[in-house]
This record gives sequence, C-alpha cells and structure tokens, in this order.
Amino acid sequence: MKLSLTGRWPTIVLCLIAGAAAALAFPPFGFVPGLLAYGGMMRLWDASDSGRPLRSAFWRGWLSGAAFFLISTWWVYEAFQVDAANQGWMAPFAVALLAAGLGLFWGLAALAYRAAAPRGLLRAVVFAGVFCALEWVRGHLFTGFPWDLPGEAWRAGSAPSQAASVFGAYGLSFITLGASAALALAADYRDRRARIAAGAGLAVVLLLYAGGGLRLAHAAPVAANAPIVRIVQPDEHEQPSYSADDFRAIVARYVALTGRPAPRTPAVVIWPEGAIPDSPANAFLAPGSWTLPAIESALTPGESLMVGAYRVAGTEAAPLYYNTLVVARDGPGGLVPDAIYDKYRLVPFGEYMPADSIMGRLGFKKLVHVGDGFSPGPRPAPIHPAGLPAVQPLICYEALFPGLARGGAGERAAWLVNVSDDAWFGRTYGPLQHLNLASYRAIETGLPMARATPTGVSAMIDAYGRIAPGASLTQGAMGVIDRPLPPALAPTLFARFGETFFYGFIGLAVAAGAISRRAPF
Repeated sequence: MKLSLTGRWPTIVLCLIAGAAAALAFPPFGFVPGLLAYGGMMRLWDASDSGRPLRSAFWRGWLSGAAFFLISTWWVYEAFQVDAANQGWMAPFAVALLAAGLGLFWGLAALAYRAAAPRGLLRAVVFAGVFCALEWVRGHLFTGFPWDLPGEAWRAGSAPSQAASVFGAYGLSFITLGASAALALAADYRDRRARIAAGAGLAVVLLLYAGGGLRLAHAAPVAANAPIVRIVQPDEHEQPSYSADDFRAIVARYVALTGRPAPRTPAVVIWPEGAIPDSPANAFLAPGSWTLPAIESALTPGESLMVGAYRVAGTEAAPLYYNTLVVARDGPGGLVPDAIYDKYRLVPFGEYMPADSIMGRLGFKKLVHVGDGFSPGPRPAPIHPAGLPAVQPLICYEALFPGLARGGAGERAAWLVNVSDDAWFGRTYGPLQHLNLASYRAIETGLPMARATPTGVSAMIDAYGRIAPGASLTQGAMGVIDRPLPPALAPTLFARFGETFFYGFIGLAVAAGAISRRAPF
C-alpha cells in the first residue's frame, strides 16, 4: 500500500510536521514519539511525484530539514543580540539561512534515496544509510556542524543512549533511523512481511532500552579518594564591550567563587571559556599584573586552575590568536602555567570568517572580534597537567563532534573537560541541547566530563552521560560545583574502533540497496 497524498499543500504541511516532530524528540522537549517522524519522511519520499521523482523528493526532504533546523537552531538569534546595534540586523538572516542551508543535507538525502530507488522492505535500511551518510557529511564539510544528530535525540544518560559506547552517535543514528523506518512499514499492515519488519524495528528499540539498562545497572561507583573538581559558574552574561569597572567586577566574582571554603580542597578549579573578557591569558596571568595575585589569593598551594581564554602567539608584526584552555598550578613560585590546549575545531562566522574578503564586503562580521580571527590548534590529544590525571579538553562546540574526544593515537585521557561560553545564547534551550550533545562524548569514550559555562548549564557528568543530583548549575544560577571525579571505564568499543561500526552500517545499506533492486522483498 502506497501513501496517498492529494495536492501540493497537504504534502508541504506533512513534510513540515515531520521535521518539526523530529526536532521535538530532542531535549529539552523529549517527545520520543517524534522519532517516528523519520519513518514518516521515508513514506513521503517514497510517494514523491512520479513525473519528477528526484526533484519532488529533494524538496520534500528540504522542507522537513528546514523545519527541523529552524526549531533546533533558532537560538543563534540570541548571539546577534549581544551587540544588537551593530549585529542585530543579521539575526533573522542568520536563522533563516542556517535552517535553509542545513536543510539542504536532508534534501540531498531524499534525492539520493529516491535515485537509489530501493524496493521492498530493505528500503528501510537504505533510508537509514543514505540519511546517515548525509548527516556524516554535515558533520565534516568545512569545519562541520553535527548539531542534533538523530541518534542523540535519546536523552544522554538514558538507557538507549548507552549504545553510543559501542556505535558512536553516527552509528546510533543509523539504528534509530532504521528502527523508525521499519516501524513505518506497519502502514502496509496487510503484508505479513511488513508486519514482521515493523516488529523487528520495535525489537531494536526494546533492545536499546534493555541493553542500556543492563549497562547502567552495573555502573561503577565513585572512589572515596577521587580528586575533588570545582566547577565555577559566575552567571556572567555577554556584553558588547567591557569597562575597567566591569573587568574588575568579573575578576572579583571569579576570585570569590574560587576561594569559597570546601570540606575537601579541590585538586583543580575550572573556569569556563572566555572567563576573563577582552584580555588574553598572556596578560591576566602575567607576572606584574594586578590580576595574577588576585587569582593566586583564591587558590591553595598545589591547586590547579583551568581557565578558558584566548592567547596571543607569533610575532608583533604577525600575531596569531588561539582559543585556549590554560592550566596553571599554584606552587612556591606562585601560579605558573603548566599546560595548554588550543582549540582545533573553530566556529565558522564566530571564530573565523569563511571567504573573509567576500563576506566582509557584504557587511558580515565575526561575532568575536579578536585580531583577524582565531587560528586552529593541533588535533586534540590529552594534556598532562602536574598533579592531575591526563585530561582531554574540548572547547565549546568541539564537544559536538563524535570521535574528537578519543584523543591522539595510543593515548587515552582519564577524563574530559568541556569549557564553553554558552552565554552567547541566553536563556534559550540552545545551552540545554549543547549539554546533551556534550554528554554523548562521555558515553562514547567511557570517560567522565567536567563542564564549565558562565551562565549554565555547568555539570559533572559521569562516564555514562549522567548528571548526579546536585552536580549541575542550571541557567541563571551562580555558584560552584564541588564533586569527586567519577571513574573512567575500560575503553569502550567506540573508543577502540571509532566509526568502524558506522562504516559497516553504510556498507550494509549499499548492499541492501543493490539486493532490493534485484530481488525486492
């Protein structure tokens, strides 16, 4: 039985509803039935206009994608309101262009699916493969933007999310899409094979819950002697510019929170990305500055400070700017830099301007005005601060990328740190979704994560992607989180083999497409 659609407008409405429903499956909404919308998209693509099947499928996919990303990424609007006088005019264009541009990947997925012309029940596998292949491209093209991959709709820390420890977010996306597409075959209820396929899709979902529940039931406890990590959240909002008084007040707030008494002295204090505005780490941690003794006064000997800041390198004539996590340790000689990590994946239009000369002539500007933009650092690898377990930093949206936290070849960190300046996105649900996506890196690697933001959500996340009660500070809260570092697990299958399973799934989809065209069943 084929899905029957009469008229152009009903089709447009159904495509938009499908995209919107899929978006609502993600936190903070958590409308899990929205995942069934992906199967609905497959039915819509199957029913594309027979006279112009490729063009029709493309527009159907694009409409669903545009609706999905309009809901999932509208919060970028807030970033342009920080300096509304100069950048506010760009906000509606940015929101519309981002949704429309990202929707192209879904449109291309629909076109490729229709061009493959899979038949029979195996088209559910082909649908999942084609869709995930284009999601992988979305996450890698240029610097990539893998925001809200289908598999990350499961709340991080939930039973289904644990499958990411084996398959990663891309592999879990394939499983999620395949199950949804198989369930959509139930529309052909008169066909016994379709009912069996739909039953298989339901079985996959039940296995996600059962397998993940079993993993969580055997979660490792926190060791009594685990080092204490203090995460500082000052509730400091973005401003277009900062006066000298603003600067002193911000430093004073960080110092006061850092120096709060604790039952056990923290081994490390973590400040978020861009903690001290309009000042490079070279300046506010420099000997002779008034800021250095102020910061030192809040720390105890042997305590380390991790702070997100920018730093200046290169020469005076040709300076280079890096978005950096600086680790400094308080010792007999004062606070001394101990390790640095330079951000590898930069945010286009935020930290660097693609096609800078062209975009500049069109009037578009970077949100962060630091020199000519940031330079990328080397590929992520663990750093080894004195007195602390090896740690893999991730700065801001680096936490979106599956596999990036696996670190360098032959090296494995004991924990992850994600510093992020989510203040750019105000009291929207963007920071809540960012927290969910970042937590998937903990599940994939089997490593705990300490996450620090200026306005929320900061949290201590265990290796299963969970946040214990009292281990987070919500949006708009000011304070500190003092928690023992949760244990690292044995290397997960994903940590060991990366995207191997996902690539195998794509190969399976290619084989399913070939088989379905020769002998559909």
